[in-house]
Amino acid sequence: MPITISKKDYWDLVCETQRKKHLNHNDKFDVTWQYPEQLGQGTYREIQLRQGVELAIDRYQLYDDVIVQSSERSHSLEYEFRVSGTHTPDYIAAGQYSLCGSGIAPREKWERSATEPIVQVSVHIEPEVFQTFLGDRDLASMGLDHLIKESDIYYQRRDTTTIAMQTVLHQILHCPFHDITKKIYLESKVWELMALLIEEEKERHQSKRSAFTLKPDDIDRIYHAKEILTQQSDRPPLLLDLARQVGLNDCTLKRGFREVFGTTAFGYLHDYRLEQARQLLLENRFNVSEIAIQVGFGSCSYLSRVFRRKYGVSPKQYQAQYKNSV
Repeated sequence: MPITISKKDYWDLVCETQRKKHLNHNDKFDVTWQYPEQLGQGTYREIQLRQGVELAIDRYQLYDDVIVQSSERSHSLEYEFRVSGTHTPDYIAAGQYSLCGSGIAPREKWERSATEPIVQVSVHIEPEVFQTFLGDRDLASMGLDHLIKESDIYYQRRDTTTIAMQTVLHQILHCPFHDITKKIYLESKVWELMALLIEEEKERHQSKRSAFTLKPDDIDRIYHAKEILTQQSDRPPLLLDLARQVGLNDCTLKRGFREVFGTTAFGYLHDYRLEQARQLLLENRFNVSEIAIQVGFGSCSYLSRVFRRKYGVSPKQYQAQYKNSV
């Protein structure tokens, strides 16, 4: 029977193990830790290539299948390559990769299988670093604006690892260099993988855009879906259920919502909740925790984080500013 654990508890175990058994510290930027001993055996390696760019290499074997549950949260730009490991319904298998954009991650869960050892290479890139790396290039003009979001659900795609990607992964896992040379070499490989992923992304989205059209009846159904979301904003239906309610398939609803409203259904709901929270703050009848529950955000801290990102101040500061101005 799988072990079910929250993401917070999972990382608490990781941190506890790190405090106990730190295996290698030859380079300050490259640290290897023992995998949480309560869950399995192996190592977790963190390589800080620069501020906002981190490479991680996992090599471990679980004792039992593990299901990790997570709440709604902020998400950086990320890609993961599974080198070995059994496929699970909600996760990639050996020879596959997952590309995730930045934005908001919804409540979700994923399963790790104990059937065979897992080897995985993952990279986390803060969106500001990614945009700086691109210089003055406009993401929208390249068809890549879906990779960088703020208040919308993050983009995710899974696909098969190409031969070119496999070659770079092999070079990362068998890096022949040390010290600063290793750091330069590994960062070059991280961006080489990113280049290969972006090229696939550009081709994929270009072909999708050229084939997609909305009928007048589809637009009416999308407006109906928007009304359902606003009426049930504290407990919205799942996207698949929402699509069924309005008589569309989920793909048409997702892409149509972006065409009509300039954002996804989740992004529209997210902004609507923030506006509801702002109005409740002005009424000055509820504290921030109560407002977070009323509008459908998971916690006071999460509401505070996304509110500050949109309005530039925390909910308490916003409320205080309004009281002082009256």
